[in-house]
Amino acid sequence: MSPLTRSSFRFGVALLLASAVSAASAHEGHEHGNSPDPVSAEAPFIQENAAAMETMMAGMDSKPTGDIDRDFVAMMSAHHQGAIDMAVTLLKYGHNEQLKRMAQEIIVEQQQEIAAMRLAIGDPLPPSVASPTQTPRVTQP
Repeated sequence: MSPLTRSSFRFGVALLLASAVSAASAHEGHEHGNSPDPVSAEAPFIQENAAAMETMMAGMDSKPTGDIDRDFVAMMSAHHQGAIDMAVTLLKYGHNEQLKRMAQEIIVEQQQEIAAMRLAIGDPLPPSVASPTQTPRVTQP
């Protein structure tokens, strides 16, 4: 699988993760009659995920510079960062351990691909930071 196809696949997985969490949350609320409203309980996740998507789309809508390689890296970096941000949101609010492990993998792999693309065009790497794969889980009221 080519890097671009793999990247698109991972982005699709990130979107699938968000949908699965949404469906699971809604289902959990119906199973337990005394649970809070699933939509309001999910509101922080939805807001953070929407912000990640908005930031990603704005980053991908950059003005062409005349350097195809740099333009590609700029757009793909924003795309990959969006997947990272959505995966972090799943880690923060999600319940399914299998999906959370997948989100951790998405974070690490997308960070590596951003770094590889930056190196390919001669840009310096950003300062090293810890991977946000172990975010504290938010408890719902």
